[in-house]
Amino acid sequence: MNVDTISDFLAEQRDQAPEELQPLVLEFETLWERKLWHQLTNLLLEFFNHPGSAPQRLQFYKVFILKFADKINQLKLVDLALKAATQCRDNQERLSFLEAVVKKVDHEDSQDAYVFATIAVARVKLDLSDLDGARKDLDTAERILDNFDSVESVVHAAFYDTNAKYFQAKSDWGSYYKNALLYLACIDVKSLSLEEQRQRAYNLAIAALVSSSIYNFGELLLHPILDALTIDDRHKWLHQLLFAFNRGDLAAYDLLASHISSDPLLAQHTRQLREKIYLAALTEAVFRRPPHDRAMSFSTIANETKVHPDEIEHLIMKALSLDLLRGTIDQVDEVAHINWVQPKVLDMQQIKNMRQRLQEWDSSVDKLGNWIEGVGQDVWA
Repeated sequence: MNVDTISDFLAEQRDQAPEELQPLVLEFETLWERKLWHQLTNLLLEFFNHPGSAPQRLQFYKVFILKFADKINQLKLVDLALKAATQCRDNQERLSFLEAVVKKVDHEDSQDAYVFATIAVARVKLDLSDLDGARKDLDTAERILDNFDSVESVVHAAFYDTNAKYFQAKSDWGSYYKNALLYLACIDVKSLSLEEQRQRAYNLAIAALVSSSIYNFGELLLHPILDALTIDDRHKWLHQLLFAFNRGDLAAYDLLASHISSDPLLAQHTRQLREKIYLAALTEAVFRRPPHDRAMSFSTIANETKVHPDEIEHLIMKALSLDLLRGTIDQVDEVAHINWVQPKVLDMQQIKNMRQRLQEWDSSVDKLGNWIEGVGQDVWA
């Protein structure tokens, strides 16, 4: 395409652009003629980021940007391509478009851009329900990412977000939970809309509850994304339910249990949730006790966890196998000797209980010191 054709194209696009974007389009030709590729790229990104540019992005990419694509930052080229791809008619057209982008940037010195584009292809394959194809692309991206010393956070964010979406489609809730949190660690949560924050918080909370591998929600409970569940009354119960699990609060769980049926996934895991809250109640009962008083009879555990006495041994063995507790079981005397409990995030009540235990320990040390001083007066003299 010659200069006159480019000029004609830009003039046509300028006339079609919203009034506030026309000065940008006018500037494109000047920068292109002067071969100021960096400035042109940044101006194009500004143009593409404006909602009013949506109908023109695909044409701009195909007719204008591809003419100097090899001269600009390849990661930014992929960014422009992804924004243009939103205007494809359907996912099949979007897949073909993005696969061409992958080939375009597949060079030794632009592997970060190649990974970014490959992840985008995987995401479209997920939308097309091609889970195997998406997994293959994500594995390719991960192998390359593992060899990078550093890479733009936008690439890691795209990988973790798409990986989370894959595991969500596979109902692998533990892996979804891990990758969704890693995605949030790569971005500024405030950059998400309130609705997207709420949806992500909701999905994370549900995944934490139904996962068969997650029994400690500390990382989520400390994350600001969780505050999105308190924005309206519809989802406050889920926020409260997570904290009830964290402190092993059976009474609070029973009060909130009526909401469980409102979510199909939680409703499918009712039995598992009940077992989880019993385990949480057990670990909390152990945690409340001072380290020297953690030999607990089965009857004591039954009273504190509300579990049927016949199921106590199974509950303790489950907690030991999950590494929530460490210790031994005396089956003859029906006593559990616990010497370690998994650390957890504490709420204010749990912090108060710990403060009380520290005060009791301080008092015991004082008494021991006074006793030693009293019985050892001759020695001190």
